[in-house]
Amino acid sequence: MNETLIITTTSRHKCAACFQQFKKKEHLVAHMKISHHSLHQPKCPVCQKHCKSFESLREHISGPLAKAHCSSIFFQYGCTLCMRVFESSISLAEHKDQCLLTAPACLGTVDIPSIDYEGLEDENIKAVAIDCQMVGCGSDGSLDLLARVCLVDEEENIIFHTFVEPHISVTDYRYELTGLTEAHLINAMPLKEVQEKISEILYNGESIGKAKLDGGKAKLLMGHNLKHDLDCLLMSYPDKLLRDTATYRPLMKTNLVSHSLKYLTKTYLGYDIRLGTQDPFQDCVSVMRLYKRMRSQEHQDDKTAASCTKENLIFDCRTPNDLENMSPDELFQISTPNYQCWCLDSRPRYPSV
Repeated sequence: MNETLIITTTSRHKCAACFQQFKKKEHLVAHMKISHHSLHQPKCPVCQKHCKSFESLREHISGPLAKAHCSSIFFQYGCTLCMRVFESSISLAEHKDQCLLTAPACLGTVDIPSIDYEGLEDENIKAVAIDCQMVGCGSDGSLDLLARVCLVDEEENIIFHTFVEPHISVTDYRYELTGLTEAHLINAMPLKEVQEKISEILYNGESIGKAKLDGGKAKLLMGHNLKHDLDCLLMSYPDKLLRDTATYRPLMKTNLVSHSLKYLTKTYLGYDIRLGTQDPFQDCVSVMRLYKRMRSQEHQDDKTAASCTKENLIFDCRTPNDLENMSPDELFQISTPNYQCWCLDSRPRYPSV
């Protein structure tokens, strides 16, 4: 009796962004809805796979389970800082001379005068970086109290710096971390005046209400863990104008936990910070450089990028049958990101208050 061997093959449905495969089309559709793949996600320069973060991309290229072909090409022609691949080793070497930055000089704490910005209406200044230094108060010194603040512009110029007068008793100056002593806070600027100065800078010398009515005139504000800095300043600022290197998804860990500024600076800019005490000027410059590096990424124009939402609402506007009849590429085209890529700041329509 002859036996007939019947071989059945099951078609797989491959995600056009991350290349994950599914047995059923409905599973691919569900994946696309929750993954928020977009043209703005970090992408492997070799195989074009999209990753959730640069950390995921580094794992794909150089991790324990890295793809051999991508790893081989990247090892020869890839920049480990900006993750780009070049056509030749000569082009890569020329690029590294510009991509690898040197650490900015520390401002220090000895005999530093307060620096006040006068050109509040300078329209060339679109963004500023801020860093605050805290000392401890309370019985155990664990309560943060603002003691120093620094702001720099996109050209790394200091536009405001001052020590801040403590409004309650300081119990721990955290000298090993801050380099501050009681002497630094004698005759320091009152917090209310600090708030007024910073508001004038951020709103171009106008009142907050008038700036909101005019729209688009307030500056972008960047920092690392901005919410904590603003809380210590007892200030608020529109979320759409905040650029936080601690919570920017491409710079976070794969599990959406923040990296330290020290790690981000070493990994993406190539130099070390905080080798001694924390320096607010050095931190401000590093944050600004990280922002400009992320902003300078070249992504294709994406019409859906402006409608960043927590859910892919475009998927909800279509029937399940319509979605399952779409190709993986078509599903990718309608998928919306769940964060606003900083490359959009370089386009005229972004941002507005």
